[in-house]
Amino acid sequence: QVQPVESGGGLVQAGGSLRLSCTTSRRPVEHYYIGWFRRAPGRERDAVAAIRRSDGGTIYAKSVKGRVTISGDDAMDTVYLQMASLKAEDTAVYYCNEDVRITTSNDRVYWEPFGPWGQGTQVTVSS
Repeated sequence: QVQPVESGGGLVQAGGSLRLSCTTSRRPVEHYYIGWFRRAPGRERDAVAAIRRSDGGTIYAKSVKGRVTISGDDAMDTVYLQMASLKAEDTAVYYCNEDVRITTSNDRVYWEPFGPWGQGTQVTVSS
């Protein structure tokens, strides 16, 4: 396995919850974070959340802050994205990337994924 494998997506009603899982490939990485991203229809891929391997520190995109929680097992072999209070605009294919660099400049956060992408998992929220 040379790329992460995402699972857990599905169809859910607005206001519902889902938990996504990312099984990492355990490949060597250069950067500190494992991240979740998503691509909604007709849009670019956007960052959602990331977790730091060393101490489990987390960071969230403003669009989901307060509604999602990223976590991982002790070895960070599996990373989860717990999503609640889902909205129609959360509909997207969700991807995991296990080699993410996050930097900040002038109060802006820059998310740079360097690892290979998996197939993603579809999340559809019906309104």
